[in-house]
Amino acid sequence: MRHVAVVLAAGASRRLGQPKQGLRRDGETMLHRAAGLAISTGAQRVLIVLGARSGAMAALVADLAVECIDNDAWEEGLASSLRAAARALGDFAIETPVLVLGCDQPALEAGHLQALLEGAARAASGCAATAHGDALGIPAVIAAAVWREAEQLHGDRGFGAVLKRLPVETVWRLRAPELEHDLDTPADLIAATARGWIDAP
Repeated sequence: MRHVAVVLAAGASRRLGQPKQGLRRDGETMLHRAAGLAISTGAQRVLIVLGARSGAMAALVADLAVECIDNDAWEEGLASSLRAAARALGDFAIETPVLVLGCDQPALEAGHLQALLEGAARAASGCAATAHGDALGIPAVIAAAVWREAEQLHGDRGFGAVLKRLPVETVWRLRAPELEHDLDTPADLIAATARGWIDAP
């Protein structure tokens, strides 16, 4: 499937107390790892949306073929990063699905992303998302027709509510409980380290 990828990495990780983008798994920073996974899907373009500490974060992926964009409104929340990505992609995304992922799911693997892309290719809506309980979240593949709604997103919400409005049978769902573990708090970090998903300090 022809697609582009957007890696969300603008947050300040205030609850965690340290930049989650710089945490390491197998010696590789989480941001570098997420960017590498996005590249491995064969995306035509890979955008990294940065905000807090943007210069330091950009340095973490300086060796990769990615485009770093600054989201000056990053403190508003997730929606602002998606709007920034939409503006950067411009007309490029009119016909092209967008793979959206973060850098704080330590169990994320290339197989998850490939399954989402394959599922989206079969789905009537062209969309695929990860099931987080009853909610739909990232990583996700957003069809071009749905991606056009990015400019209408606000606050700390992404495309989850938009996808929930679509007929349930038209959106392919990835069931991967391991992806419900993210890195928001010190307790999350302790749990991920214990599972071997994050390198011990």
